Amino acid sequence: MIFASDNWAGAHPAIADALADHAGGHARAYGDSDLDHEIRRRFCEIFERDVAVFFVSTGTAANALSLASVSRPGGVAFCHAEAHLVEDEAGATEYLTGGTRLARVGGPLGRIDPEALEEAVRRYPPEFLHAGRPVAVSVTQASEIGTVHTPDELDAIAAVAERHGMAVHMDGARFTNALASLDVSPAEMTWKRGVDLLSFGGTKNGCWCAEAVVLFDPAQATEFAFLHKRAAQLLSKSRFVAAQFQAYFKDDLWLDNARHANAMAARLADCVGRSAKARLAWNPQANEVFIVVASAMVERLIGEGVAFYGWSAPEGFEGSIAADEEICRFVTSFATTADEIDRFAGLIA
Repeated sequence: MIFASDNWAGAHPAIADALADHAGGHARAYGDSDLDHEIRRRFCEIFERDVAVFFVSTGTAANALSLASVSRPGGVAFCHAEAHLVEDEAGATEYLTGGTRLARVGGPLGRIDPEALEEAVRRYPPEFLHAGRPVAVSVTQASEIGTVHTPDELDAIAAVAERHGMAVHMDGARFTNALASLDVSPAEMTWKRGVDLLSFGGTKNGCWCAEAVVLFDPAQATEFAFLHKRAAQLLSKSRFVAAQFQAYFKDDLWLDNARHANAMAARLADCVGRSAKARLAWNPQANEVFIVVASAMVERLIGEGVAFYGWSAPEGFEGSIAADEEICRFVTSFATTADEIDRFAGLIA
C-alpha cells in the first residue's frame, strides 16, 4: 500500500513502450529532432496558442529556470510560505537566478491570499533601492497540500502581479491533477488567467522523466535558451523526453492518469470519513489526502506495510491535533488501485 508519493510510482506502460519504440535509429540531437518539433506543436495545440517549450530533467530545474528568466538585479519573487519552491528545493532558485530572494506569502491551506500578496509586495517599493524590487509571483497548482487555486483566485493573484509589473509563474508539478479537479482547459488555467510561465510536470503523473518549461510569450525563447544551456538542462537526446510526451498526450492519457489519481484520492477520503480511527485534516481537491491519526495507529500502519509521510499543520488548518495524534500525507497516483484503498480502509475500519 504505497501512498508516500506519486514520485514512487513507475512509468505508465504506454510511456515505457514509447521509450522502447524510439530507442533505435538516429535522430538530430539537442531538441532538433522531428519528434521534438512534433511535441512542441502539440503543446501549442493543447494551450490554444503559440508557446515556446523547453524540456528539463526535474521540476526544480523548471521552477528555478522559469524565475531566472524573469529575474533582475535585486529581484524578489513571491510564493506561498509553504510552497515546494521555498521549502524543498535547497536554494536552487536563489542559485540559478543569481540571488533573487524568495518572499513567503500567507494564505489558507497552501493557496496564496491575494490580499496577503499585495501587502507583501508593498514592502518592496521599487524606488527604494535597498529593499530590492518585485519581479515575479509563483503559484503552486495543485498546491503542496492538495488544494487548488480556482480561476477567480488566479485572476486575483495575476491582478496584483500586473499592478506591480511582476511576471506570474505556475509551478505545475501536479498541473494535470489540478486541471482534472477544476475541469477546465489548459488555456483557462494558465495564460487566460495571466500566467506567463509554466513548469509543466509529467513525471508525477506517469512519465519516467519528463518536465518542461512553457513560455506563453515565445519571444522570450531566445534568451531562455541560453539559461537552459548554461544550467546544463539542454539534453542531447531530448527525443526521449519528447517520446514520453508523445505517449502522454496520445488519447488523453495524461488526463486519464490524473483523473484516476484524483478518483483514488476521493475514494481514500471517503474511507477515512467512515472510519472511527482516523479523520480528514481537510478535504482533498487533487491527489493528496491529509489524515489525522493516533500516533499508535501510525506505527501500526507502517508495520502493516503502508508507506506515507508525516506532515505539519499548515496555515489555515482549523482542526485540532491532540498530543497523541499526527497529520499524515497520503498521495495517490495513476498506479494506485482500488484494492490498495480498500485494504487500507480495512486497517482503519
